[in-house]
Amino acid sequence: MNESDIRAMVLATLKSVAPELEVEQLRPNRPLRKQVDLDSMDWLNFLLGLHEKLKVEIPEADYGRLVSIDDVVGYVAARVR
Repeated sequence: MNESDIRAMVLATLKSVAPELEVEQLRPNRPLRKQVDLDSMDWLNFLLGLHEKLKVEIPEADYGRLVSIDDVVGYVAARVR
């Protein structure tokens, strides 16, 4: 799975949590939670969805590192390969 595939899966997972979201308008290097109105449960559901779809363990201690889409994609990519 390459980075493009991972990015598509991250965006699809985000869209499943926030169906009203227009992913084309997201800026990949900006804080995600400031661009999308995600409460803490939505954020947790997003991370759990990534775990389920991509089989990547994301410990709670790492949640703070996952700020932007680029951060999430990089994090997942480092663990999927």
